[in-house]
Amino acid sequence: MKVISSLGRAVSDSPVPAAGIPGDQSGWGGGTRRVAGSGWTPAAAVALLTAAVLVYYGVSVRDLTFFGAYVVLALALPGTLLVRALYGGARTLAEEFALGLALGYAVEVGVYVAARAAGAPLAVLAWPAVTYAVFLAVPGLRRHWRSGARVKAPAWWSWSIALAVAFLVAWSVLMVYRITPLAWPDLKAAFYDLPFHLALVGELKYHLPPTTPWIAGEPLFYHWFVYAHLAAANWITGVEPVVLLLRLAMLPMLAAIVVVFGLIGRRVTGSHTGGLLVVAGILFVTVPSLYLGKNGAFTWGGVPDLSWQSPTQTFGTLLFAPLTLLVVDMLGGRRGAGRWVMTGVLTVAVMGAKAVYLPLLAVGLAAVAVVETVRRRRPHRTSLVMLVMTAVCLLFAQFVLFGGVRQGVSLAPLFHMRTAWTELTGLAGEPPAASLLGITLVFLLAQVIAWSGIPGLLSRPGLLARPETVLMLGIGTAGIGAGLLLGHPTRSQLFFLWAAYPYLTVLSVHGLLTLHRRAGLPRRWTALAAGGGVAAVYLVPFACGVVVPLGPGRPDSLLYLPYVALPAVAVVAAAVLVRTAGRLRAWALITVALAAVALPADLHARVLAIGHDTPGTLVAPGERSLPPGAPAAARWLRDHSDPDDLVASNAHCRWGYHDLCDKAQFWVAALSERRVLVEGWAYTATNLDRARPGEVHQLPFWDADRLRANDAVFSSPSAAAVRELRDRYGVRWLFADERQPGLGAGLGKVADLRFRSGGCAVYRLPDA
Repeated sequence: MKVISSLGRAVSDSPVPAAGIPGDQSGWGGGTRRVAGSGWTPAAAVALLTAAVLVYYGVSVRDLTFFGAYVVLALALPGTLLVRALYGGARTLAEEFALGLALGYAVEVGVYVAARAAGAPLAVLAWPAVTYAVFLAVPGLRRHWRSGARVKAPAWWSWSIALAVAFLVAWSVLMVYRITPLAWPDLKAAFYDLPFHLALVGELKYHLPPTTPWIAGEPLFYHWFVYAHLAAANWITGVEPVVLLLRLAMLPMLAAIVVVFGLIGRRVTGSHTGGLLVVAGILFVTVPSLYLGKNGAFTWGGVPDLSWQSPTQTFGTLLFAPLTLLVVDMLGGRRGAGRWVMTGVLTVAVMGAKAVYLPLLAVGLAAVAVVETVRRRRPHRTSLVMLVMTAVCLLFAQFVLFGGVRQGVSLAPLFHMRTAWTELTGLAGEPPAASLLGITLVFLLAQVIAWSGIPGLLSRPGLLARPETVLMLGIGTAGIGAGLLLGHPTRSQLFFLWAAYPYLTVLSVHGLLTLHRRAGLPRRWTALAAGGGVAAVYLVPFACGVVVPLGPGRPDSLLYLPYVALPAVAVVAAAVLVRTAGRLRAWALITVALAAVALPADLHARVLAIGHDTPGTLVAPGERSLPPGAPAAARWLRDHSDPDDLVASNAHCRWGYHDLCDKAQFWVAALSERRVLVEGWAYTATNLDRARPGEVHQLPFWDADRLRANDAVFSSPSAAAVRELRDRYGVRWLFADERQPGLGAGLGKVADLRFRSGGCAVYRLPDA
């Protein structure tokens, strides 16, 4: 007679054997198996690994402890209680915590906005406190302190998810931690947009509504919700914003992204295997490169690539994933008041987290509404209601949050293909029409290869018409379409494309598994097909020998060669397989091979670039030419001024880029956490809307009078110049980079020197 133990294993109900003999559940062997099979063990292992890595790379034990407690107690746990009360259903504990963390972020942002506007930022802690109190006081809610109907995950699943999170920690070490020390001056070698992010955290820390901190008075028409979260985290934990941005803040988001997409994959494909393949896909799948040399035009943009460089994309990815899961559930008939509440909260949070997501959702919901209305011959109310919710938030975002400005986005068909052609050929100028058409077809063919599993859904009638399939096809099509139809001076339209990648991955995995099951492929055949795909990734590029950029004298028609050769190889292989294995199995084997081409595409691209690419650097050589003492001077200014004080600075060119002045200079605002009259102006709505490609960082400032008044006090110090800055513009402090050319003598005679460090000085303007 057998009974099922709480760990899910069949064990005998006879007396427990003596310790140490086979079958012993209480001795060493049974205890070891229980520990290894527990979901807590892989989670604890990854947590310890992450803590060790963070301490090694400069995070203090104090900061790590406070941040960890904040994530658990102020975000994940209260969010999990809300998820249990509102969402219902059976999930693993890790999935509950991941969904709870996402909902916790969403609620925190809304509460922090209200608290900051009221002048009491720490009142953001009221929401977890009230949540705990309500769930303790209300009898009907107390049961949610215990996880109810919970799914027991297989041990291999728990360890696989843990390994995926560990991979992201390792990725963070390789791409961020080891090359971005927290100490100055090496901190200056961090990724390009770090001062941009730091300055916005400082702005949301002290002001609401926020404005652009490096150009006083310029409205902030941007998706700034992640900076509200970071500001709240700074207030609650006391951890410096730079430590949050470069070490801590993205890790819980990335871990939750892995878990939630595992849940989405399991929900859509109906299996843990499908969920795990989806997780692998969002980490590794990008559009494959078949060239020798670096091909950033096709391969960049996966979840790991953007994780630290774009906090807004990571935050948006996390919030949009559970929103999509809720939409899928409700389209499938799993509705309820609680789910509608969660959907509303997450839709509002996504609205200000990343601008690209609601348009994608709107297209996906519109597609579902049309298909379901045609299929049912009556309006599909659920999709229409959600579409209206999405449209309302989208309109509010565009005309209130984003001020109705373009932020440089324009309707510019094939803009990305033009820049990709320039990047791949090494040639300047407008590509010929035939070349533009050719590179577009190459790009679309690469997309087909990346998502080659999707046609596999056709092997099972009805799958393509399911609401979740239509939704994700709509999201994916909208992402690819926006990437091809829109333009932006810094190619930011590609965020639409990158945002859609995970959902195309879900569909591709679903189609691949469906086809694989229908074909009944033996494991050996599957392994051989995957091996053939990996071999083709390297055989085709080396056989074709196309090195990018092509350079002068080489026809751009060479770019088509490998993308014609790979399908040709696939067609020949399919013809042979049809004769030997039948049509269905031939189709399945070719799909598996193409999936092997796309799955680790970024890794393939890096290998193919070896020996054909100049080693890259994070910054230009001049970037390390810094004003000594700048951080000390800026920190002194932060500690001795009021958050509402306005600063003037003579630093308008990004430090180290004075010969070719780069107007993306935000370090004074970033380090001082103060608003600056005129610092850099590259990333402002006004500048982006007037810029063409290549002009964003070099265009002159649009308000010549303000810039003249700002610079006059540094170049020709006088009492009149001081009065104009103080009385007309409200400036109270001067931050002088004394290495700048044209700095006049006598500044100390018209302003009070308060602090000097290295090549930087802080002055206080006299009162009227």
